[in-house]
Amino acid sequence: MATILIADDHAIVRRGLKQLLLEDRPNADIGEAATGDDTLNKLRQQRWDLLLLDINMPDRSGIDILRHVHASHPDTKVLILSGFPEKQYAVNVLRAGASGYLNKDMAPEELLGAVKTVLAGRRYVSAALAELLVTELDQDSDKPMHARLSEREFQIFCKLAAGRTVSEIAAELRLSVKTVSTYRSRVLEKMGFNSNADITTYALRNNLIN
Repeated sequence: MATILIADDHAIVRRGLKQLLLEDRPNADIGEAATGDDTLNKLRQQRWDLLLLDINMPDRSGIDILRHVHASHPDTKVLILSGFPEKQYAVNVLRAGASGYLNKDMAPEELLGAVKTVLAGRRYVSAALAELLVTELDQDSDKPMHARLSEREFQIFCKLAAGRTVSEIAAELRLSVKTVSTYRSRVLEKMGFNSNADITTYALRNNLIN
């Protein structure tokens, strides 16, 4: 019997996903979480085979939650759900340990196929993402600038783009202010930016934040 946790801040999305999964897996144990903190609490309370995770949670970024799961709950597979197209986030979340990435406009059959693949211990890559990965291999110089960031750099990039200060980020990630400042400097250097405002402008233009 599979145990699946659905983490999304929209109740109607959670209900729809749960109904779809139960139609395919009537004996599955399916839980729900509406916030990032709720997700982390449920991960501590019970072992889950799969986490269906919305990347855009209200209190914690999906990247933060993904990193926590990868470090503290290695047996839990993570399938990212997002309203953003693959080119915006997919490569980075795969680097961060996700087992797959699905756009929310997917067909129900695609979701069920992805869940089956990930529960079987394999990574799920959609046709669109596979094409993107092949294109990146052939045209590395044409990658979006944020795709060139490391996993940790991208995590801090997202927080800076959302308006968090270096001190706030350091407290959230339990890093020193000096360490976060170093990562910030690397992000600015790699992307050719001069300030946090440049980071935010880029993130908005590329639909990385709302």
